[in-house]
Amino acid sequence: MGYRVVVVGATGNVGREMLNILAERQFPVDEIAALASRKSLGTEVSFGDRTLKTRDLDTFDFTGWDMALFAVGSEATRQYAPRAAEAGCVVIDNSSLYRYEPDVPLIVPEVNPQAVHDYARRNIIANPNCSTAQMVVALKPLHDRARIKRVVVSTYQSVSGAGKEAIDELWDQTKGMYVPGQEVAPKKFTKQIAFNVIPHIDVFLDDGSTREEWKMVAETKKIMDPAIKVTATCVRVPVFVGHSEAINIEFEDFLDEDEAREILRQAPGILVVDKREDGGYVTPVECVGDYATFISRIRQDSTVENGLNLWCVSDNLRKGAALNAVQIAELLGREVLKKG
Repeated sequence: MGYRVVVVGATGNVGREMLNILAERQFPVDEIAALASRKSLGTEVSFGDRTLKTRDLDTFDFTGWDMALFAVGSEATRQYAPRAAEAGCVVIDNSSLYRYEPDVPLIVPEVNPQAVHDYARRNIIANPNCSTAQMVVALKPLHDRARIKRVVVSTYQSVSGAGKEAIDELWDQTKGMYVPGQEVAPKKFTKQIAFNVIPHIDVFLDDGSTREEWKMVAETKKIMDPAIKVTATCVRVPVFVGHSEAINIEFEDFLDEDEAREILRQAPGILVVDKREDGGYVTPVECVGDYATFISRIRQDSTVENGLNLWCVSDNLRKGAALNAVQIAELLGREVLKKG
C-alpha cells in the first residue's frame, strides 16, 4: 500500500525535480497529482515514464491525500498550505514561510530525523534553505564528535537558487557579452551576473547582513544546536546549478583532520573527495544531478584553537530543495504514517 502524493508548483524547477526524484527513488506512490497555477493548467510534466497534466491548485481538494510537497513561493504557500493541512494532508514546504515557526519542525533527515514526530502540531514540516541544508549535513557528524563552537561560512551560490528568470539572465548576459549591441541589463539581479560575483542575496537587514545570511544562522541553530555561533557571507556566482561553501569551524575539542575526514566518509549523505593534487576536489559542475553533499579540502586551521577548514559542494536543486523534501516524505512515511 502506497501514498497519495501531491506536488504543488509542479511546473517550476524545484517541482519538476521533486517529481523526478520521487520516481528515481521509487517512492511508494499509489496516486500522484501535479498542481500548478491556473495559467499553467494542463501543462505536461514527467513522472518517471508517465506524463502528468497539471491540475488547478486553486480548486484542488486535499481531502484524502497523504502528503503534499510544496514548491511555490511564500505567498501561495500562505494561502494553500493551511488548506491542505486542515484537510489532513501533511505539508512539506520548500518556502521560507514556516521555517522559523517554533511549532513547525525544520528537518534535514541526516541531521535531525527525530523532529519529524513534531509534524502533528500544525500538520506542516519545513524544508530549510538550500545553503543551510548542505552545510548542516557536513557539520552534524563533526559536531557529534567534537562540539562546534563557531562557524564562519562563505557561500558561492548558483543562479538556479533564484529561479528560472535568474538562469535566463545569466544565459542571456553571457551571450550578449559576445554580440555588440545585445548586452542585457540586470533585472533579476542588482548587478551584472555574467563574469561577475554579487555579494548580495535577498534583502538587506538593519545590521548589514542579508536575509540569506540570517537564514543560515537561524536555521543552523534550529536544526542542530542553538549554542553554535554562525556568521555567513552569501555570494551569487555565475554558475547555473550547484552551491559551494568554504566553511571554517572552531570546535570545543581538538579534532584531527584525518579523523574528521574518516568521520565524514562514514556519514550519511556525504561523499569525500579530498586529494591534495590538481583536480583532487569537487566543483559545482561535477555535483549536478547527484544526491550527495561533497566534501573536499579538509585541513587544519592553525590560526584558532581546534580549527578546521573544508569545502562543501551540492546540487542546490536536489539536496538544497527537492531531494531533501522527498527524504522528509520518506522519513514521514517510514516513521509516522507507515503505509509504504
